[in-house]
Amino acid sequence: MNRWIFNPMTRVVLSTLVLLLVAGCGESRENKVSPLTGTVSVPLEGARLYIYGENEDIYGPAGYVSEPTGPDGSFSLSLRPGTYVGVVRKRASGDAAGPVRIGDYRSEPVTIEVSADRALVLDLTATIKVANEKAFPAMKAGGRTGLAGRVLDVDGNPVEGVRVNVYDHIQMSERPKYVSERTGPDGRFLVKVRRGGTYYLAARDRFGGPPQLGDLYGRYDEGTIDPSGATVRKGEITGDLEIVVHKVW
Repeated sequence: MNRWIFNPMTRVVLSTLVLLLVAGCGESRENKVSPLTGTVSVPLEGARLYIYGENEDIYGPAGYVSEPTGPDGSFSLSLRPGTYVGVVRKRASGDAAGPVRIGDYRSEPVTIEVSADRALVLDLTATIKVANEKAFPAMKAGGRTGLAGRVLDVDGNPVEGVRVNVYDHIQMSERPKYVSERTGPDGRFLVKVRRGGTYYLAARDRFGGPPQLGDLYGRYDEGTIDPSGATVRKGEITGDLEIVVHKVW
């Protein structure tokens, strides 16, 4: 009967090989990357997504930078598992780095959780830096699908200077998918969307965060307690929507 006989040196070599294999397996999982894809609404072409570590300075050099978004606002890159902060920027100069100036696009910082076992899809919104205010890019002129109407006060008078935020879920708890320009003296708004469907609308005079005391705010609700959905078909404009705003007290 034949038996394998290991001398001490053989045992050392085998032990070393086992350790290397175990370490290699651990390193492979740690270095695994996951795809991160998404779009920058409206869509915004030529923007970049800048990725920072969780505790890094978002005004410094980014650890990862996507290629410029395409005509449909899409981007893609790969990240190792972990927690990151992402910021969208598009500089009028076309530069990939440098300060964001008036007329450039930028988004609010977004926390991104990347895991090794799933792909991640984001839908981000960038605004235009206008002094200390923000403006939203207009939808491409070719877009033929949208929502239109008026923003009124409780007396039925048109309200100037508010924007209409458009959401694709009734909770309206995340960032809006689309945002209109500010209403004019006639209170009218028009929001172009990329596809048909049911949307939920809220009008307000300030962007970002929950409504504060003194803000103008109102939802499209057709007189019900819960928000009402406004349905639009692809290639059509759903008009005559009315949103009544109140001051928050």
